[in-house]
Amino acid sequence: FGIGCAPEPRKGDRDPTATGRPAPPSAKAVPAFLRSPDLLVAEQIRIRIEDAGVVAELKAGGEPVYASEALPGFYERRLYLPGWSNKRGPTRRVDELIGVLRGADLEGLRTEDYHFAAIESLLVAVRTDIRSAGVIIPDRWAELDLLLTDAFLVYGSHLLAGRVNPETLSPEWVANRRGADLTFVLEKALKSGDIAGALAELAPPQRGFRRLREALAYHRAVADRGGWSMIPGGPGLKRGDHGPAVAALRERLRLGGDFGDLEWDDIELFDEELERILKGFQKRHGLTATGVMDAATLAELNVSVEDRIHRLELNLERWRWLPQDLGKRHIIVNIAAFELQVEEKEETVLSMRVVVGRPYHSTPVFSDTMRYLVINPYWNVPRNIAVREVIPHILRDSAYLTKEKTKVFKGWGPEALEIDPATVDWTAVDTTYFPYRLRQDSGPVNALGRIKFMFLNKYNVYLHDTPARRLFERDRRDFSHGCIRIQQPFELALYLLKKNSRWNREALLRELGESEEHSVPLPEPIPVHLLYWTAWADADGTIQFRRDIYNRDLPLLKALRTPPSAKG
Repeated sequence: FGIGCAPEPRKGDRDPTATGRPAPPSAKAVPAFLRSPDLLVAEQIRIRIEDAGVVAELKAGGEPVYASEALPGFYERRLYLPGWSNKRGPTRRVDELIGVLRGADLEGLRTEDYHFAAIESLLVAVRTDIRSAGVIIPDRWAELDLLLTDAFLVYGSHLLAGRVNPETLSPEWVANRRGADLTFVLEKALKSGDIAGALAELAPPQRGFRRLREALAYHRAVADRGGWSMIPGGPGLKRGDHGPAVAALRERLRLGGDFGDLEWDDIELFDEELERILKGFQKRHGLTATGVMDAATLAELNVSVEDRIHRLELNLERWRWLPQDLGKRHIIVNIAAFELQVEEKEETVLSMRVVVGRPYHSTPVFSDTMRYLVINPYWNVPRNIAVREVIPHILRDSAYLTKEKTKVFKGWGPEALEIDPATVDWTAVDTTYFPYRLRQDSGPVNALGRIKFMFLNKYNVYLHDTPARRLFERDRRDFSHGCIRIQQPFELALYLLKKNSRWNREALLRELGESEEHSVPLPEPIPVHLLYWTAWADADGTIQFRRDIYNRDLPLLKALRTPPSAKG
């Protein structure tokens, strides 16, 4: 077949760079018994792939082939023989792939992104030709084969690594996406005949992903039945109230899956059981669990089922950006939920509240490995914080640095000279001229608290203690410059050091009583995943929703609705 070379011109051909070409003789209808269909179809596949090398665009059935780098290699290795048909016509593997693609929406993906209509149309045409006249039209068989292969490769890549590259949406979102040779996966699936199983294995294997996918199926079923109605506004409903508004609240909670199989005698009575269930709804939406339908709770109740479906789709996509193995033991910080969890074998063993970055100092999304912690840390104040936030305090109060136990150094090296802050003209420094370093000493007022947990990264972001304990009482906790302040640093440190017999509660307390900064290596490094989930499944299967504090959902939704582009 002249693999790797441009095709020689054939009599009757036009310039291959022109739009279209007369069909070669092999493209005409040929009785199936006269020549092997496999060879006829292979010739047509080869012609299209080789011509695409000239015109730089591969199409089939009038549609672009997206896997324009991987697909040619797949066919070259098999000498262009079709993968989805034999001498009698398309195999059952075609129907199995169509069945999988038909359910793409249950993965948070779109069936129409995978040539679905074109594949069905060509399949009907090919099977009609065979049944009615016992002939083949190699052009149609070839186009069908190319579209099926492209659909498998593209859908497989979306299951494996996501539909969207997050770094095109935000430079502070680093993906650790999984990879695989999908042409090898396809070859293996065609040989085994298990198309659905091969594709299913490409999706994230974690239980949290599967439960979120189940929640998407549930919400789609609710939407198919008409969704849920808006609850009319008015004064906050509470236990003891009675009337149609209470019945509307009950029905909304039932459709949302909060009631389960419970039944009630008086649907218009706000009883103790309804109060308990409403508290559960409030908790899983990040609200204070008062059991009263206040304005914030009403707003969450009146989010449409379609919006909930979108939220679930977006976070299934975010799951696909994660590494294959999160680690048997790992730390997850969900930025949108203001929460940290330590997990062992997908079970939560430690959980706490956190404070994350403000929207204009957003905490980045990435995965790394924590290797040590620092006890009684100094805080070298970042230059931008020193200039924009500390200097205005100094100008208002000349004793500010003394109160905050902060020293001034000339330069940043280990030999930097400490200077008297009174000798500095603080009115003369700004963002363009600041030759000083501010260092806050260890102690109770230190902005990093008593412990910081280190995983070196380009953002200089880490976990740390904080003296501002009252912030953990807030429902919304985005107050930092990007680092993550944690509610229980002492408990986290004990957990991380537990495999070192030297470190117990008393030993750690003694170390914290010292004034000098020093680092402590962890007995076992632990993966850390800073994530941004606005919907997820708890370890017990409860589906949680949170507000989109950094306004990242809408850009991702738009990207998911954009047609695929050609790629490998």
